[in-house]
Amino acid sequence: MRLKNKIAVITGASSDIGADMSKKFVDEGATVIMLGRNLKSLEKASSVIKNKQYAVVMSCDINNESQVLSVIEQIVEKYGKIDILVNNAAKINDAIHFHEMKNSEIEELVNTNVLGVFKVIKATIPKMIENKGGSIINIGSISSERAIPRVHLAVYSATKAAISMFTKSIAVEYARRNIRCNCLNLGIINAGMMKPYLEDPQARKVLEERQPLHRIGDPEDVSNAALFLASDEAKWITGTILNIDGGKSASEG
Repeated sequence: MRLKNKIAVITGASSDIGADMSKKFVDEGATVIMLGRNLKSLEKASSVIKNKQYAVVMSCDINNESQVLSVIEQIVEKYGKIDILVNNAAKINDAIHFHEMKNSEIEELVNTNVLGVFKVIKATIPKMIENKGGSIINIGSISSERAIPRVHLAVYSATKAAISMFTKSIAVEYARRNIRCNCLNLGIINAGMMKPYLEDPQARKVLEERQPLHRIGDPEDVSNAALFLASDEAKWITGTILNIDGGKSASEG
């Protein structure tokens, strides 16, 4: 088992990607603390995990610093350490023009996608230092690297670009503490808000034809990459931005 005896914390764990990742990590021997704002959603997400004693759900709003600090303290008090942190929680806006967005919508994206990640990492790093190491994985997007014509995601893209640079900075700053930090930049994944759209066969066909590998990504594609970066197999990998996008970011289309 690649994560035997590891303690992993996953934010946004009730999402399709977060749930699949939680299951994958438990299957590989980790105890996973699944964080999210809605306990019912977390419990539903954890219901597919066979070894339920290794999947623990805890309510936490990453925008609330006191909640974040309290949850991290509770985890370390119970399990003694945190080996792995996956920052999966995020928000995305409707694809509208930037000038049409409300200030509250802009602030919500920045607060969750940037400041929320900052809060969780800031609370976790001292625990990883005490444990003499750890692996942090941030979930980003290829929209941090390229703007998509007719898909207006300026603020979302900017938040994910911030996370890419933050990943590199944390990786270098804490390398001597044996704390690794990497980022997975996702392309189109059959998850979340994309699922209803992909249920239309014609819409799915159009998107698939635009992908170099001619298929849409699945949550499992993300989980497999996260599993590798979380494991000791990636012990010499840090500060890396890995595109999980079927080759889209390497193509012209």
